[in-house]
Amino acid sequence: MTQQVQQHQAYPPAYFEQAAEDEIDLRELFAVIWRGKWLIIACTAVFAIGAVIFAINQPNIYRANALLAASNQESNKLSGMASQFGGLASLAGINLNAGGGTDQTTLAIEVLQSRQFFKEFLDKYQMKADLMAAKEWNPITGELSYDLQTYDAQAKQWVREVKAPKQPEPSMQESHEVFTKEVLSVATDKETGLVTIAAEHISPMVAQQWVNWLVKDINQVMQQRSQQETLANINYLKEQLEKTSVAQMQTVFYQLIEEQTKTLMLAEANDDFVFKIIDPAVVAEQKVKPKRALICVLGTLLGGMLGVMVVLVRHFAKGGDNA
Repeated sequence: MTQQVQQHQAYPPAYFEQAAEDEIDLRELFAVIWRGKWLIIACTAVFAIGAVIFAINQPNIYRANALLAASNQESNKLSGMASQFGGLASLAGINLNAGGGTDQTTLAIEVLQSRQFFKEFLDKYQMKADLMAAKEWNPITGELSYDLQTYDAQAKQWVREVKAPKQPEPSMQESHEVFTKEVLSVATDKETGLVTIAAEHISPMVAQQWVNWLVKDINQVMQQRSQQETLANINYLKEQLEKTSVAQMQTVFYQLIEEQTKTLMLAEANDDFVFKIIDPAVVAEQKVKPKRALICVLGTLLGGMLGVMVVLVRHFAKGGDNA
């Protein structure tokens, strides 16, 4: 007890006065807030009305998605060939594992998001206006309307005003950035290996159509790539067959050509070359965003907190009650 008294006596009286002044008086704080209640209410009301207006003006966004399973027939065939004939084929300078180090599903997903694929996709379906200028969707007629300051639908001309190097008509790179960041999403389930391809748009019909087109086109592109590679392999094997006179190597070449021909036939007959559709995309009935109620709540809370902060800052900036 004596030690505590000595410790208190070690501090001058001014120290305790300063500490008392530094303490926050909750009653004073609430009193300040109560005196500024009308400013807080006004600020909250302005932000709440602004949030409501903003939420109402946001168009509904719909999402269509397709659940896909990977087709691994080609990779399994190639791996079997490589294990069976890889040693002998390497003697002739043939690498059966070429391209086999990359999983076909992973490769297809990367191709799907590539600029080259998107350019061909954009040119094929002429969807730039729906992507870059769509403003509203009429659920009764199913028709899209476009931003008049961006695109003239009747004249089919781009009229937006932009600064160089941008042009009135969006470039492929600009369209690709919007498509990959705001429209397309690809997700892979690590446990099951299933792939989900989804697209978002103000029109649920457009979103569903785009997903179906994407699945069909990526299968076609990967199928064509495989056919070209397989044909190149067959031609190369035939050339090597003509150059060798070793009976054992000729047997290997004949077997390799046979397997490559089977692979080519399977590729030509299989439309679901990379992805098999488990659950196709449908026209969505419910929007995925915007979440208008959440926008209104957050806007109201932000307005209230801003109002309280303004009242407190103004009070303490004037030195409190002594101002």
